[in-house]
Amino acid sequence: MKSYIKWIIYSLLIVLVGIQFIPTSINQQEITPYTDIRKVYTIPDNVLTILEVSCFDCHSNNTNYPFYSRIQPMAMLMDKHVREGKEELNFSEFGDYSDRKKRNKLFSIQNQVKDGEMPLSSYTLMHNDAKLTANEKKLIEEWITNL
Repeated sequence: MKSYIKWIIYSLLIVLVGIQFIPTSINQQEITPYTDIRKVYTIPDNVLTILEVSCFDCHSNNTNYPFYSRIQPMAMLMDKHVREGKEELNFSEFGDYSDRKKRNKLFSIQNQVKDGEMPLSSYTLMHNDAKLTANEKKLIEEWITNL
């Protein structure tokens, strides 16, 4: 029985070491493209700071990677979350959206922030500064309403 447990432990170690060599994509863009939401709309500094801290890591072409993002399986998990987030909304490509899609995305942002659906609790668990206060939610809502 003991050799069976050792075999399982050794196998798990081999798998953990082996997955470290699986490459993941890096989501970092050097320049701010003309399609970036910051170029499309005038965003007050306080609202922009909120978006950068709470949204841009998953919803733009420029993710700030924490130390644990270099270790598998966290790297694969983060890569998946960023890809899914950008598929749903990409602030770096916002200018490429049709006017109707822009309005719908802004309306969706407003509702999801108000309802506490965004940012995801799994994200704010590791990024406490990304949690939105009632005042920050109100600032985002007012900015979108006044566009």
